[in-house]
Amino acid sequence: MDTSDTTKTSASASRSDRMYNFGNTTVYSHTKDPRFAYTLYVPKSILDPESVIDLIVVVHGSNRRMEGFRDRFSEFAESHNCVVLSPLFPANVCGDDNRDGYKQLREGTIRYDQLLLDMIAEIEKKYQRRWETFGLFGFSGGGQFANRFCLLHPGRLWAASIGAPGSVTLLDPTRDWWTGTRDVESHFGKKIDVEALRKVPIHMVVGKADIEIWEITHQPDGAHYMPGANDAGRTRPERLKSLKNSFELHGINVALEEVENATHRSAEVIPAVQAFFARVLASKRGPHPASIA
Repeated sequence: MDTSDTTKTSASASRSDRMYNFGNTTVYSHTKDPRFAYTLYVPKSILDPESVIDLIVVVHGSNRRMEGFRDRFSEFAESHNCVVLSPLFPANVCGDDNRDGYKQLREGTIRYDQLLLDMIAEIEKKYQRRWETFGLFGFSGGGQFANRFCLLHPGRLWAASIGAPGSVTLLDPTRDWWTGTRDVESHFGKKIDVEALRKVPIHMVVGKADIEIWEITHQPDGAHYMPGANDAGRTRPERLKSLKNSFELHGINVALEEVENATHRSAEVIPAVQAFFARVLASKRGPHPASIA
């Protein structure tokens, strides 16, 4: 293998490699589109080519603090043999001050779901690993991304945790996108694969005290307003319950957690997310997992 563009995965990795490419890494521009970037946590165990390493993607909210999301998963990643990928989807990418493009998965010609898949392919090459599936968590705006990504790409996920989205896309074929899925094929060129969704462990999480509505109530003059934009509920907990119900009507099992005394802070719900991922990983790997290197 040509090692000119890959990270050394051996005990002889250079000091520079260890500083920038392992543990909490530096921030890298995405090769295919440098407007976007990502950072990683890469556990020491990846240096062993026989080790089983899974991938978890954690997606920031509107404040774009992607390194903070990575940092909150670093200890979990080290103890559970996971790489953590935390992408950066900046605001104002098209020069129009839009802060919501990634939440909708599309912005002009940009497809944020494909950007994420391309980032994964990039790090697969770099670390000489293959991740056919990954765990996905997003909070707030990232929760919207996770909601919609899991509808479009269930076959790429070994688990998904949808955290406190301000708006939800219900699995509802009577409503148009983005409130429902009736015309999803015209927007994304693919249909919803409900059977594949039934195979994905899905977790939804929100704080019980996450009830402010000033940022999530769609107004008629809003950029993403459409009829039915507020029908899923007034608050984030109400909207997440509506999303859960829409999944369950199609035979999809969902674990919904409302965290006591938690507000709209990712730190307050991440322990529940990590407990969920730990359970899925234990089931996925079994007592004697085979190497996925």
